[in-house]
Amino acid sequence: MRLQPFIFLAFIMAASPAVAQKKFNSIPSLRKQGKATQLIVEDKPFLVLGGELGNSSASDLGYMRPVWKKLKDMNCNTVLTPVYWELIEPEKGHYTFTLLDSLIDSAREHDLKLILLWFGSWKNSMSCYVPAWVKKDYQTFPRARDKNGKPQEILTPFSNNNLQADINAFSALLKHIKAKDEAYQTVIMIQVENEIGMLPSARDYHPEATKAFQQPVPQQLVRYLKQHKNTLSKSVLGAWEKEGLKTQGTWEQLFGKRLATDEMFIAWHFAVFTNQVTEAGKKIYPLPMFVNAALNRPNALPGDYPSGGPLPHIIDIWKAGAPAIDFLSPDFYNPDFKLWNDRYTREDNPLFIPEIRFEPSVAAKAFYAIGHYHALGFSPFSIESTTAPQDEPLGKSYRVLSQLTSLISAQAGKNTMDGALLDKNSAADTLVFGAYTFTIKHDYTLGWSPKAKEDAWPQTGCLVIETAPGEFIVAGTGVVISFSSTHPDQGEAGILTIEEGTFDHERWTPARVMNGDQSHQGRHLRFEVGNFGIQKLKLYQYK
Repeated sequence: MRLQPFIFLAFIMAASPAVAQKKFNSIPSLRKQGKATQLIVEDKPFLVLGGELGNSSASDLGYMRPVWKKLKDMNCNTVLTPVYWELIEPEKGHYTFTLLDSLIDSAREHDLKLILLWFGSWKNSMSCYVPAWVKKDYQTFPRARDKNGKPQEILTPFSNNNLQADINAFSALLKHIKAKDEAYQTVIMIQVENEIGMLPSARDYHPEATKAFQQPVPQQLVRYLKQHKNTLSKSVLGAWEKEGLKTQGTWEQLFGKRLATDEMFIAWHFAVFTNQVTEAGKKIYPLPMFVNAALNRPNALPGDYPSGGPLPHIIDIWKAGAPAIDFLSPDFYNPDFKLWNDRYTREDNPLFIPEIRFEPSVAAKAFYAIGHYHALGFSPFSIESTTAPQDEPLGKSYRVLSQLTSLISAQAGKNTMDGALLDKNSAADTLVFGAYTFTIKHDYTLGWSPKAKEDAWPQTGCLVIETAPGEFIVAGTGVVISFSSTHPDQGEAGILTIEEGTFDHERWTPARVMNGDQSHQGRHLRFEVGNFGIQKLKLYQYK
């Protein structure tokens, strides 16, 4: 008997154990370990060694075909890929997931995980990825307006029609992902919207926005401010204190008549809108979900940068208005890496770097973000743009970090793991592990390389894990580390052994013993600039 195609497909699906039953105890989730947060995938901690695709790359299957091998050649384990509202719902209420299914299938084929970036209502402030039927019907789906009343190509968050359209599309997306992928856990997180913010004014001046601006500040926000007064950002607390810490009144009555108030107002409404989209998706398939931010430039005013996004100075507004969002993340296109990571790393906000300029320095920054901040993961932008993936410094860092994922996961949230990031302006750092103090310097401080005389040095970095008292795993590039006793009265610190080697399925395979010239006759541990590796270190004390 010949089965009809749909009956045959149903028979095959029912016969497949991968589809018929879940392989894992739980879907991807977040879990606290000490002060750190871990991403749990396939029932165990997962460290994202990722790369984000360029905005349009994932819209064409032919373009993507050679990209998968590039990603594997760079030792990535995760791809951050846009999902486009306009392609998912080209006609209102009619959804197509052919492109997404191909991405998921290709990721599985290449043993890669996916983090989906929902290019919904907003992408880099603008509403460029909304469907044509939304764009053209601006009366049903109204736009934000600048302070002169001019409409912008930005959906206003003050329209229920805009909100419901986004919710409907996002819910359809999560329903499809759940049906296709729950048994496989290929898709492990979702970014909701992309770099939200208002331009070119600090807030939206749509009539409904102005009406809301003149209403009392929501009590949900006031309660949060009162409960978190001791930890609020200086920007939010300072504005509130200047007006007498009032707990009732309009936005200007609570925070004053200033641009900062306009930004807090629009941030609240962006957060509430995005929270409702997130809640709708999580009701269907509660994957971890986050929102990213375009970082503001020094001395720029709200509206000169995307105003109201989840930036550190207004992060509390987002925390109050969007409790369904698991964390908020920075996108890096400025040089002050440590400053911004410090601002995003909080008890209630783990660090995840979904986007950073793809350049040689990311190889060192990955070690530092994961070692020092215990980050969930790291992901340079336009990862597919390289023409020589096998030679990329990032791939060499990922090769090392992928060997250490189990150790890193075990140390997350503890003071037994740290890292350093160095350049010519910050050529040294100090880390303390129990009885031993590590003095970490840029490799060029030795003066042995002719390039040490150049005006700029390449960024270098390392990650250090204490596996037992006096025993360490050190991984990195371009650093030289010397050792001293934290308490000199207990004796001098010496190097017992240094081994170069690799980890294979958590088992250490030693190679060279780094004695003599390699340790400068017991003076230091070293990775030359351009070399990436792992060394196993044992220290001792003597008098």
